[in-house]
Amino acid sequence: MAATGNPSSPATPPSAPPLPAPALKRRMACWMYEGMLMFGVVFISGYLFSTLSQTRHALDNRHALQAFLFVIFGIYFTWFWAKGQTLAMKTWNIRVVDRQGRAISQARALGRYVLSWLWLIPPLGAVAPFNLSGGEIAVIVTGWVAVWALLSRFHPEGQFWHDAWAGTRLIHSTPLSR
Repeated sequence: MAATGNPSSPATPPSAPPLPAPALKRRMACWMYEGMLMFGVVFISGYLFSTLSQTRHALDNRHALQAFLFVIFGIYFTWFWAKGQTLAMKTWNIRVVDRQGRAISQARALGRYVLSWLWLIPPLGAVAPFNLSGGEIAVIVTGWVAVWALLSRFHPEGQFWHDAWAGTRLIHSTPLSR
């Protein structure tokens, strides 16, 4: 039986399957769930820091604690993103990959971690010179997060801009069979 198609045409490599971004609503739900899980990381890390530094008052060593948490968050996210998913991402069936759909390196995951601070640093930097109440700061930060999330609508593939700049992308991940 003859093969179908033109035998004189060059073989075309199979194209990579499209890797659409998960819906914005699902990515933001994952983001919120990640925040809840990070409470445990902050609690354990804060306890470890205060024990090792013999901190007796919550405001003592505040900047050192913030730097310590920045490093702990970096280790947490870099480690799990290099593996493909955090626990929240597994729950919401989301995976982080590079532009070609492959697992990312730890260096790329670290770059993504640094760029992901664009979710919080701009509004916090903007309110720093002012003596605003906690509620006002929360409104400004929440507004910025909403704007930053909605800006993904302007990316050609629907990705967050920090992912585009880091050379990563969020994709739908099918759950592993049990």
